Amino acid sequence: MRHRSLLVLTTVITTGALTLSACGSRGEDGKSDNSGDKKTVVVIGVDAPLTGSLSALGQGIKNSVDLAAKTANKNNEVPGVEFKVEALDDQAVPASGQANATKLVGNKEVLGVVGPLNSGVAQSMQGVFNSANLAQVSPANTNPSLSQGDNWGKGEFKRPFKTYFRTAATDVVQGKFAAQYLFKDAGKKKVFVVDDKQTYGAGLAAIFSDEFKRLGGKVVGTDHVTVKETDFSATANRVKSSGADSVYFGGQYPEGGLLSDQIKKTGAKIPTFGGDGIYDPAFISASAEANEGDLATSIGYPVEKLPTAKNFIADYKAGGYKDDYAAYGGYSYDAAWSIIQAVKAVVSANGNKVPEDARAKVVEALGKVSFDGVTGKVAFDEYGDTTNKQLTVYQVKGGKWVDVKSDTFNE
Repeated sequence: MRHRSLLVLTTVITTGALTLSACGSRGEDGKSDNSGDKKTVVVIGVDAPLTGSLSALGQGIKNSVDLAAKTANKNNEVPGVEFKVEALDDQAVPASGQANATKLVGNKEVLGVVGPLNSGVAQSMQGVFNSANLAQVSPANTNPSLSQGDNWGKGEFKRPFKTYFRTAATDVVQGKFAAQYLFKDAGKKKVFVVDDKQTYGAGLAAIFSDEFKRLGGKVVGTDHVTVKETDFSATANRVKSSGADSVYFGGQYPEGGLLSDQIKKTGAKIPTFGGDGIYDPAFISASAEANEGDLATSIGYPVEKLPTAKNFIADYKAGGYKDDYAAYGGYSYDAAWSIIQAVKAVVSANGNKVPEDARAKVVEALGKVSFDGVTGKVAFDEYGDTTNKQLTVYQVKGGKWVDVKSDTFNE
């Protein structure tokens, strides 16, 4: 996921992990000081929307990274190193994300960053991190160009930034998976496609449309909505008159829920389908009309049903976090743990000390990381993309999202 533009100011929030006390830090000469009981402080940065309409997702990301850091410290995962977390609020605004990236780069103790949530925000941050050899691992970005370059759609793959990684599957996977489910499993043949004109939404809608048509389905109409607007009646009426048997929406839950509501008010009792951008309880609550049957895809399998996630769920609950880990909690924990494992490899190879060129070495080590994480096997391909291509289709049943199909995507 995701891209969102909101005209708001950046708020800087420091996560609760900063209250963890470290036994030491780098010396005045910049070298690691691991003598005696002293430990070198290594900071994992977090960038996410911690306030605003997407804050539930952002808080879940922050808290899950916090849990990973605390777990690493408790288990002495990297001898001689104490992990802390610095979390910054981008409110889903690209300019704020870029400013946060600059701030994180300026903190020499930061050796890796988890985030952001939104693909559009990531676009503004990548160059800043790359120029400083600072690794970022997003748990939620899905736009293919972030890792494969702007011409990926033409079959020309070129990794723009060696410092960029992600634990989320891309929209190429998600959009095609959705099209295949709608056409083959749900039996829908005529779809009306709507997007919010943002990086995430428009890209996802385009990928879905191409695959749906390739399968033999028909796109009977297209339209666009504007983020933060609430009256989509004109679009809803176009959907009704088109004779579509389904709607695909590329965007996020604030607009998606209202769109579904207004389509159903026209009398068009057809499902609205979307990506992980609408997979949130707020999508359901935004609709005054019952939206039973609406659909969404999300990355991975349901965390609650993964045997590998049992400890994460229990530890998160025990941690007393106010907010839920939400859709990206498991992927955020795995993103943070991949950074921790990269730091572990770098420190181990340097006589159990953090080297002077730690950032560059962490980037290199991330490309070789492989472990069994909360969400399954965690590893990255030559583009920095996750090798985990598992996805799930959810459907609104009884006023809740219920998983109806989980599978590994194959071309």
